[in-house]
Amino acid sequence: MKYIMSVLAVIILITACTMKSEKVPIDNHKTKNVEKHMKKVLFVLTSHDQLGNTGEKTGFWIEEFAAPYYALKDKNVIITLASPKGGQPPIDPKSEGEDFQTAATKRFNEDTETQTLLANTIKLETVNEADYDAVFYPGGHGPLWDLAEDPNSIKLIESFYNNNKPVAAVCHAPAVFKSVKNTDGTPLVKNKNVTGFTNSEEAAVQLTDVVPFLVEDMLKENGGIYSKVADWNPHAVKDGLLITGQNPASSEKVAELLFAALK
Repeated sequence: MKYIMSVLAVIILITACTMKSEKVPIDNHKTKNVEKHMKKVLFVLTSHDQLGNTGEKTGFWIEEFAAPYYALKDKNVIITLASPKGGQPPIDPKSEGEDFQTAATKRFNEDTETQTLLANTIKLETVNEADYDAVFYPGGHGPLWDLAEDPNSIKLIESFYNNNKPVAAVCHAPAVFKSVKNTDGTPLVKNKNVTGFTNSEEAAVQLTDVVPFLVEDMLKENGGIYSKVADWNPHAVKDGLLITGQNPASSEKVAELLFAALK
């Protein structure tokens, strides 16, 4: 009897181990089907790292990337990162200072997965608008020099807009609309409610005479209906498919408006 009980115990043990070692099969078709219905947003970042002739570095403002990135990612939006040159886009070193840290930037600093994605942005010239539901441009001073005049960026924005897809930009990034046109040849921002980094905010950071143009002035000159609030306070504006934010503090608001426009 003792022998029979020992044999049964061994059989039970082997059966249990076998059951534990069995892997639950992954339904790849189901996974792909879920992803197919998830919204996809393209983030376009600057590749420019020189602050005019000052000898100082610039790039994109990390908070203006991190806050919208996590706001959308946490809502199951699939995000692809692109830049004119591809690879690692330059982060404005000032934006990494202790005074400018937020919950989103601190999360980014601990997020090696997103850091790796950022280090491997795809080249803007390879992007196909048809693959995405919207496009978002983080700010920082860099876009004033490259994305404002980049032919691939200009065509991409026009393609998104003309195909009824949201286009969003925050702080200095509305600079990317400088040469973007409507189908009738008029500036994209003409007669549309917009905002962007204010002249007084630019003066406060003492770069009025360094930047190639002032975002507020450009938007007004292109016929935009420009609005702003007190410096450094959150302010985001949506006019149809066009979404803009005034400054770094407006980043998450822009992301919220963009997500709402995706529904």
